[in-house]
Amino acid sequence: MALKKVVVAGATGLVGSAALRHFGASGGCELVALSRRKPRNLYGARYVQADLTDAAQCARTAPELQGATHLIYAALYEAPNLVDGWRDQSQIRTNDEMLRNLMAVLEPVAPSLKHLALLQGTKAYGVHVRPLAVPAREGRSEMYEQPNFYWAQENFLRELQQGKPWHWSILRPVLIVGEAMGGAMDLIPAIGVYAAMLREEGRALDYPGGAARVSQAVDVDLLARAIAWAGEAEAARNEAFNVTNGDVLTWQNVWPAIAEALDMKPGAAIPLSLAATYPQWIALWDALRRKHDLIAPGLEAFVGLSFQYADYTMRHGHTEPGPPSIVSTVKINRAGFTEMMDTEDMFRKWFRQARSSRLLP
Repeated sequence: MALKKVVVAGATGLVGSAALRHFGASGGCELVALSRRKPRNLYGARYVQADLTDAAQCARTAPELQGATHLIYAALYEAPNLVDGWRDQSQIRTNDEMLRNLMAVLEPVAPSLKHLALLQGTKAYGVHVRPLAVPAREGRSEMYEQPNFYWAQENFLRELQQGKPWHWSILRPVLIVGEAMGGAMDLIPAIGVYAAMLREEGRALDYPGGAARVSQAVDVDLLARAIAWAGEAEAARNEAFNVTNGDVLTWQNVWPAIAEALDMKPGAAIPLSLAATYPQWIALWDALRRKHDLIAPGLEAFVGLSFQYADYTMRHGHTEPGPPSIVSTVKINRAGFTEMMDTEDMFRKWFRQARSSRLLP
């Protein structure tokens, strides 16, 4: 009999799929994938279909959640206008309701619940509205001034957990890099499609973003290992942690590594809004899918809102260097999670993986 039962909510997303991959490979647990759509790879998990915005659908999942010991909450609703939606009250309410709907079902059928991992990010420090106080640290109170669904979810969990035997941990990753399809913030499909368009024209990989900003990233597999660590570590009980690769980047400096992984030469800095331009690529992408026998779907299903996110994170339209976006990882290191990864190697890893799995040409 499995020692624990791990439920991954948001199993089709970047973090959810990485969590399935990690726990599926680790063994020793029963694994449940909870999402609206069936994940492309279940990694041994049992799939349970549910739309978390629908309380009645959530209620029907109760038998499948029976006996859960760990919940990884990686579900996320994003508004169609991605960046503006981060401060939209409707987006905040929807994400708050999703977590409440799930916990209303799971907690009564999971008396042995041990841990809940909740994902946030650097919007906790207001990165989307103002320069960060560098380095951003977990305990600073000024972050609560900004409207954000994080606080609705966090306050709900803090109140719900009072006097209970289970505990929560909040993970605040920076820019997450990994392999997924149709997400709101998945850069591998967005940049990979852009690169494929240039390659078809025989061009080098031009950099489409704006002026540089020093920032950070995290490999999604490293993040999954941090989530697993938090589920067992005494030091992670009811604590929030920043998670990064451990180094820093500017897009201009990692661009040659990306070009190398795509078998291209790095090109010039030629500003281009990927979100505004991609409609011109839809037909050509379909032709490339046929030509290279790709398993990737049509362009919008493949990339989702991530062209918008690529423009945002690569600072399209900015002509002056941006303020650094750096968080401290001292807290998680002192608590016992000390893994690191070279960010250039991370980009090489995921672009090569996307090509070898026939998501990209």
